[in-house]
Amino acid sequence: MLIALYCLPPPPPAPPRDVTVRKPIGPEHDLVVRWVATNFSAGWASESRVALGNRPPSLFIATRADTLLGFCAYDATARGLVGPIGVAESARGQGVGAALLRGCLDEMRAAGYAYAVAGAVGAPAFFARVAGAVPIAGSTPGLYRGLLRDPPV
Repeated sequence: MLIALYCLPPPPPAPPRDVTVRKPIGPEHDLVVRWVATNFSAGWASESRVALGNRPPSLFIATRADTLLGFCAYDATARGLVGPIGVAESARGQGVGAALLRGCLDEMRAAGYAYAVAGAVGAPAFFARVAGAVPIAGSTPGLYRGLLRDPPV
């Protein structure tokens, strides 16, 4: 899906006050990657590791007290791609995902990007609502063609 960063819709309502959206610091990187692998997939953990290795890191996390609630990365699989994004099931529907996505998109815009691309989107209505994203015809599987995956167990 294509996202025009120069004309994003108004920001969605903020997540609850006890939720913090920020970038993880160095000692948290391995924990974040493990959490992503446990809660989502090894592929997303790999992309998170790449985003955390960028300078500056291109990954945001959402936390409540000392609990990780979600993450969103950009410039992980390719420059200009936003995602993956994942939120713990217990925190969905509270604005956490929207805050994480907008954190990435706002930073991309500030860095000079005019557009972002969200590939292999599992929730297109979310991306359309939060970011004004529109489908890109003929883009599936796109960059992900031939992607190596773990065999089913």
